Amino acid sequence: MNILDRIIADKRKEVALRSSLIPIKQLEASALFDRKINALSDRLRNSESGIIAEHKRRSPSKAVINQQLNVQDVATGYQRAGVCGMSVLTDVKYFGGAIDDLLIARAAVEIPLLRKEFIIDPYQLFEAKAYGADVILLIAAVLTTREMQDLAKLASELQLEVLLEVHDLEELQRSLIPEVAMIGVNNRNLKTFEVSLDTSRSLASHIPDSFVKVSESGISDTASIAGLRDYGYRGFLIGENFMKTEDPGKNAGEFISQLQKTTS
Repeated sequence: MNILDRIIADKRKEVALRSSLIPIKQLEASALFDRKINALSDRLRNSESGIIAEHKRRSPSKAVINQQLNVQDVATGYQRAGVCGMSVLTDVKYFGGAIDDLLIARAAVEIPLLRKEFIIDPYQLFEAKAYGADVILLIAAVLTTREMQDLAKLASELQLEVLLEVHDLEELQRSLIPEVAMIGVNNRNLKTFEVSLDTSRSLASHIPDSFVKVSESGISDTASIAGLRDYGYRGFLIGENFMKTEDPGKNAGEFISQLQKTTS
């Protein structure tokens, strides 16, 4: 089994356990379940930066990134920096995250929050809504076309936006689902963890303009963003570049300021 297969096998066990402990009816009764979402897609369309900043403690490819900072400080720092949204990793075993990280971030900021997770079951969408997410991530590499369609439809019914992540043309072609707001191109191969921005460049022309184009992973400088904008990308998910510093929010603010100077 490669790392992705192991993650999904463990995720099925985790979801089965969580759903047995906290039923969907209990999630639907939570204080945040009926809140009106803050649409990330709208902010990306109207933003000069398009930055989605990520909270990530560690990853299978980089081990520990930053385990010293609390989510509240990172979230408030990102909001002050002027990011369009924040990605919150909630996978425990492989990324050191927690579903409570989403709740803490929601209490701290108003910006759109993306639940960054390996979503394989409808239960996780109810969780995302109950814990304050505005957006959920669907990963084409771990879902069938029917599963993506069903999950995207449920997300729409729950008034959650969908960022659908692809890695190649085959995944993209089966991911053009009406309920999806944003198509994310992950420049990191989830099986080898190698990164190349050529993935975003090569797939750009195949993404219809009705979707907001988001480039994910491997973005570490403003020149990369300027180049990807020429290919129609409006969103740029950045995690490790900010999180590896002592003050991710300050670093994000400086990055956005530099980006605005280079694009003005």
